[in-house]
Amino acid sequence: MRIAVAGGTGVVGRHVVRVASERGHDTVVLTRSQGVDLTTGAGLEGRLEGIDAVVDVTSVVTQNPRKARAFFGSVTKHLLAAEKAAGVAHHIALSIVGIDRATIGYYQGKIEQERLVVEGDVPWSVLRVTQFHDFPLQVLIGAAIAGFVPVPRVLTQPVASVEVAAALIDLVEAGPSGRVPDLAGPEPLQLVDMVRRVNKARGLGRRVVPIHVPGRIGKRLRAGALIPDQDGPRGQTTFEEWLVSPR
Repeated sequence: MRIAVAGGTGVVGRHVVRVASERGHDTVVLTRSQGVDLTTGAGLEGRLEGIDAVVDVTSVVTQNPRKARAFFGSVTKHLLAAEKAAGVAHHIALSIVGIDRATIGYYQGKIEQERLVVEGDVPWSVLRVTQFHDFPLQVLIGAAIAGFVPVPRVLTQPVASVEVAAALIDLVEAGPSGRVPDLAGPEPLQLVDMVRRVNKARGLGRRVVPIHVPGRIGKRLRAGALIPDQDGPRGQTTFEEWLVSPR
């Protein structure tokens, strides 16, 4: 099959491209570095001719709900329009577990993305997953302020990004499946503890400062709003295994 990967150079996207290639599929990467701006649609015309499926693993660094909705809304609309024009038979979107239980910031963009996919004209699949093992390192790098890193108290169940990629290619091969069961890692962990362990393992020397998210949303985050509330597939790679040999 020919698979287009939107965001194919990112944390998950690079694994999607590799896994697809290992299984004998041809891939086309849709990123700015390849001349495609998905937020405006520039460079997208003609790129999906002959494509069987599009896997959307795009992302944006923001906790501003307006910016998140604008990003995922524009990317999804441009992809779906181009797919319909090119006769693409399957759109696969990567989403996040718990976005409808913790509707804050970035998650509002993912809710908008899912809505557009479900209401669109292209047959679809949506896979929600928990945070990646890589997430604590992203927090340490992106949230540091003068050597301090504020980290909310959140219960998560991290999963290896390479296992997410494999699940997405499984969906490509299965065909349009709608909303499939959530994918999570093998064990629930506290985000603060994960960040501290990465900080120590990488020798970054940051001061990790736990913060208490107030209100109903904060209570939900601490209680497990971002982990699956039903049975479903579980990754095999533990956070400790990833920490020793990150992939």
